Amino acid sequence: MSEVVLKMEQIVKEFPGVRALDNVNFEARAGEVLALVGENGAGKSTLMKVLGGVWPYPSYQGDIFIKGENRRFYTTREAEESGVAIIYQELNLIPELSVAENIFLDRQPTNRLGAIDWRKLNSDTQTLLDELGIRDFKPADQVKHLTVGKQQMVEIAKALSKRARILVLDEPTSALTDREVAELFRIIRKLKQDGVCMCYISHKMEEIKQIADRVVVLRDGQTIGDVTAITDITLDQIIARMVGRDIKDMFPAPARQRGEKILEVRNLEVDHPDLAGEKRVRKASFSAYRGEILGIAGLMGAGRTELVSAIFGACPDATHGEVLVAGNRIDIRSPADAIDHGIALLTEDRKAFGLFLGQSIAFNTTIASLPTISSRSIGVIDAARERALVEKYVAQLGVKTHDIDSIVGTLSGGNQQKVILGRWLNAGPKIFILDEPTRGIDIGAKVEIYKLLDRLAGEGVAIVMISSELPEVLGMSDRILVMREGAIVAEFTRKQATKEAIMEYATGARRTGQ
Repeated sequence: MSEVVLKMEQIVKEFPGVRALDNVNFEARAGEVLALVGENGAGKSTLMKVLGGVWPYPSYQGDIFIKGENRRFYTTREAEESGVAIIYQELNLIPELSVAENIFLDRQPTNRLGAIDWRKLNSDTQTLLDELGIRDFKPADQVKHLTVGKQQMVEIAKALSKRARILVLDEPTSALTDREVAELFRIIRKLKQDGVCMCYISHKMEEIKQIADRVVVLRDGQTIGDVTAITDITLDQIIARMVGRDIKDMFPAPARQRGEKILEVRNLEVDHPDLAGEKRVRKASFSAYRGEILGIAGLMGAGRTELVSAIFGACPDATHGEVLVAGNRIDIRSPADAIDHGIALLTEDRKAFGLFLGQSIAFNTTIASLPTISSRSIGVIDAARERALVEKYVAQLGVKTHDIDSIVGTLSGGNQQKVILGRWLNAGPKIFILDEPTRGIDIGAKVEIYKLLDRLAGEGVAIVMISSELPEVLGMSDRILVMREGAIVAEFTRKQATKEAIMEYATGARRTGQ
């Protein structure tokens, strides 16, 4: 059994009105991947911020041991100097600088005159990339031209350049393609061989089974059960520890009744923003009905997001074709027009396009439907009505917060998603489009969202759901459309759909009409 490199004992961290960590204990070893799992708000990221010096001593209680030595970090730099590196979900790189400049930022080699020694900078960077087996980019490449997966490799190389022996990866695959995930796992396995201790935070259970050696579960700020070898625990047991109950059936039983056609899209096309004459979406036609969930599957870049964004009025000048609601052709020139016609869109990137991160939960919940909280005669917001309405949705959706005036950017990802859901529930849409509604959130929150979508469909709302998780598409959808290269290439009923059939069309292994 390898050496214990990291031990955290009796860690307590409190925020106003909330005990985020409550006597957390665990240890991690050299050359292993320790999976740290739990629902959103369970305390995972807070615990890692304690380890990384983001929450400095004495803002927390408890002890951190690095190779048996009790350490107290007052700054992030002190944590780095002790060999701790954290790669957050939101990568910490400067897009305009090169790979080499990002890796050695503030530590660039200099010559006798004090100027940057570019030859050595690039040479040292290439040595790091070679050690990791990275050949997809060069030291001089600008980071802004790299994919998210490649940027993550830059972050790992930066951590190793600082001689990190404890590496924390926070949701590292949330925005990666399958190929990039495979490359990341290759590098993780190499780091294991080199004796690096890794703490791996993820909501993807199958992924944890594939890459982790042991697992520790957090729930409500506490460690639940012992650190367990991944071979000695089932996924169902991990989930039960996470949520405090068994989840036997994640997806609601399909008992919905399809109503009349509410949405029809005819020959919709979206121009490519950079390539004249090219299309991001090509002649897409489909219908959606009241009381059904219509899934849209496809690989990244297939045009799914562009399709639903165009329907929502995000790019009117680049959109061509017809959209009909309840049989009437409508002209959507902006998201406000879409909302007026009863269409809601929960975006794929909630932080960039869905939330006002610096505003309160209350503001974010009511911003799309201000008439529901204002006086019709004078248009002034009724604060009491707003508070009552927002508190209703916070309770209904189980948003974990001590106050609806809390800044939404301080919430966990799952709770942020619930706030956006509350916003659209308050708007009362006839057509609810959701783009990756469960990305980056935990199992428990996923199940609650599935129940909510099933209830909305049962109430006659037409649900259009994009998801890259095939079990989710298959488990939730009454019909499934498959997109490839901007076009809808297949349609399946629930009974017809299989993982294999969807992937054959999504990858082009089977063509339309075959």
